[in-house]
Amino acid sequence: MVVVHRRAAGGTGASPRRDDPPGPLGRAPSVPSDPQGVAVGETVSAPATRAGTAPRTVLLTLASAQFLMTLDTSVMNVSIATVAHDVGTTVTGIQAAITLYTLVMASLMITGGKVGELLGRKRAFAIGCVIYGAGSFTTSLAPTLPVLIVGWSFLEGIGAALILPAIVALVAANFAQPDRPRAYGLVAASAAIAVAVGPLIGGLMTTYASWRWVFAGEVVLVAGILLLVRRVNDVRRERAGRLDVGGTVLSTLGLSLAVLGILQAGSWGFVNPKPGAPSIMGLSPAIWLVVLGGVVLRVFLSWERHRLATGRTPLVDPGMLANKVLRGGLTSFFFQYLLQAGLFFVVPLFLSVSLGLSAIATGLRIMPLSLTLLLAAVGVPRLFPRASPRRVVRVGFACLFLGIVLLLALLEVGTGPEVVTWPLLLAGLGIGALASQLGAVTVSAVPDTRTGEVGGLQNTLTNLGASTGTALAGAVLISVLTSSFLTGIQNNPAVPAQVTAQAEVRLAAGAPFISDAQLSQRLAEAGVDAPTSAAIMQENTLARLDGLRWSLATLALLALVALFLTDRIPDRQPGRSP
Repeated sequence: MVVVHRRAAGGTGASPRRDDPPGPLGRAPSVPSDPQGVAVGETVSAPATRAGTAPRTVLLTLASAQFLMTLDTSVMNVSIATVAHDVGTTVTGIQAAITLYTLVMASLMITGGKVGELLGRKRAFAIGCVIYGAGSFTTSLAPTLPVLIVGWSFLEGIGAALILPAIVALVAANFAQPDRPRAYGLVAASAAIAVAVGPLIGGLMTTYASWRWVFAGEVVLVAGILLLVRRVNDVRRERAGRLDVGGTVLSTLGLSLAVLGILQAGSWGFVNPKPGAPSIMGLSPAIWLVVLGGVVLRVFLSWERHRLATGRTPLVDPGMLANKVLRGGLTSFFFQYLLQAGLFFVVPLFLSVSLGLSAIATGLRIMPLSLTLLLAAVGVPRLFPRASPRRVVRVGFACLFLGIVLLLALLEVGTGPEVVTWPLLLAGLGIGALASQLGAVTVSAVPDTRTGEVGGLQNTLTNLGASTGTALAGAVLISVLTSSFLTGIQNNPAVPAQVTAQAEVRLAAGAPFISDAQLSQRLAEAGVDAPTSAAIMQENTLARLDGLRWSLATLALLALVALFLTDRIPDRQPGRSP
């Protein structure tokens, strides 16, 4: 490993090189630097592609970590009932554990990026892996829900908050600018593939072994990553620094409130409270949590400006958010993960509930998306190294839009699982195209010494996007399903008025998205006669399809919005001449 030490003379530094990325507001980096643009107090490792460290080993290490962090957001979704039975709780209890994992991870992401700056990115990455591995081991043996929450939600969430920002910085440390789009594309592709194959892995393990083996396997994978991380070059600080405790508390609190509000919107309602849900001044607690979170985050930014004005180190420099290129990249990241999460919410529901496919069959039907995603993430930087990032990002959102619209057009009563193949191939191309560019766009917007901060912001926005996408798709789906179903049975002469009245009372908080077999069983248990039962099941099938369509239509509209918000993506590859 080639290591270059730079020290300041007299506490001042010369201007950075012309080809260094601009700092916030187009200014030079605020940290002192020598004539070669290396920040004072930093030890800079030469990029792997220049120093001879095998880039494939570096990519394998970082992509494996990204895959692992993302896998836990989807791997147990098909096995919730089994996990709940094994640890002696309810489905609601397991959903709370999944929610807490997302909450802990998102709320600590900015702090995790700063900790990496203070300890060194590679060390923070390794510590995060150890904590994550301990959480996976605890989860694999969890006898009760509290132990499961400690292992899965808290330990794994804290580990992920250290690992994910470090990945962004370590890619920048190990690859020269021209090679970064491909590197970031592969790392981002591994995350999207984890979402796609998670249900398949979870279904296979739960069906043929035990869900506990998923987490036991994660421990083995973490051990392999820790062995490989020695080959990764580092960027670490020589000088000790102090963590901004006030900023840490404010950012964690603000993000926790905002994410919790988004995650609970499906249960409570986002603005208007659902029947039986709590309310505050006539509004759902979800909107109050989001607003309060926004207010706390506003206070957090004011606190950070105060620390800068008094010469103290902030958790995040608010001036970074004035950087238009960075803002454009973060906005596109938010929409990418919102659309991706919404799509991965709707499509598995259609396959597993509407069509009755098993968890394994559902996972296999989603695989076409993973295939084209990987091809685009790897192929675009390799085949079109000088392609305009703005154009590629626009093509990506356009492919996502077309894939969602095609699926929307193909959804009909009686259609089979094959209808998702072409739409998912298109959507995979879109996500892969976005993955191939956005990581390099955000990192190139600031000096390399600030990649940890960018990593924290980037992963915060992606988690917010994913939470929003799932909550929004779910809220639209249940709202339309309920409205369509109740309207259908009211206008169906085969359904007695008494049954309709009972359904209106019982489904006031929202109709459940259930399969025909589940509904048939519940109707039989309620003593509903066969003709009425058949009419209700028909209306449920139509309402379920309406819910899916409106959910997809909402995602398609957001894909169009994202397409028109790409003007701040640069038109030229970082480090490339015109």
